[in-house]
Amino acid sequence: MSVLARDTYTVFARAMRMSLRNPAWLVISLMQPILYIVLFGPLLEPLSGQLGSGNAYQLFVPGILVQLGIFGALFVGFGLIAEYRAGVIESQRVTPASRTALLLGRVLRDVVVLLVQGTLLVLVSIPLGLRAPVLGVLLTLVVIAVLGAAFASISYALALTLKSEDAFAPLLNAFVLPILLLSGILLPMTLAPGWLQAVSDVNPLKHVVSGTRAFFDGDYGSATAWWGAALTVALGVLGWAFGVRRFRAESS
Repeated sequence: MSVLARDTYTVFARAMRMSLRNPAWLVISLMQPILYIVLFGPLLEPLSGQLGSGNAYQLFVPGILVQLGIFGALFVGFGLIAEYRAGVIESQRVTPASRTALLLGRVLRDVVVLLVQGTLLVLVSIPLGLRAPVLGVLLTLVVIAVLGAAFASISYALALTLKSEDAFAPLLNAFVLPILLLSGILLPMTLAPGWLQAVSDVNPLKHVVSGTRAFFDGDYGSATAWWGAALTVALGVLGWAFGVRRFRAESS
């Protein structure tokens, strides 16, 4: 086993133990998207034809999964700020552990949590009316994993930069609302006026949402599906590069 793999597993195991010891926040973070599915989903059924689908849940559930991948990962930085204040980060800095592993282990924990939550969300949606191909669901979960890794890396990097919940929380809140409105997570942007569609077109997350909806429709060969997947990979690379650079700078 390489040094990087060993150090990554050590950090991952510690982070996962901490999550399992306090599972309340995992349940709470899953409750919001489930409430969206249960309470907001039925309101879309009468609009199924206008939305371009016979099953509103095929449009709504992929968007909620993307929301889970983004927002579930964006808020992990709060935990890192608490660790920084408790001296955990300082203790890890003086060890010979790889700085990349310090980030990778935490991100892997976040990805595992997101995949479990995403799977539960799909299972909850099935009795409510979701009909989607298994391959499309699996491909969407892969997209969510990469997207979650990107935003978790960004969240950790920002947390290390700001080191304060008072600064971190307003920054996230300023970022969350435009994403929610302009990415078409709740409703497809085809329902928006032309000027708002033009604004949303420059938002890469709008194309990620459209791509996951194509997967849920079983449209695996469309440019929409794979353009969304490609943008997700690009976001993953950029987010990871930002996170690694910040972790290394913090340790210098």
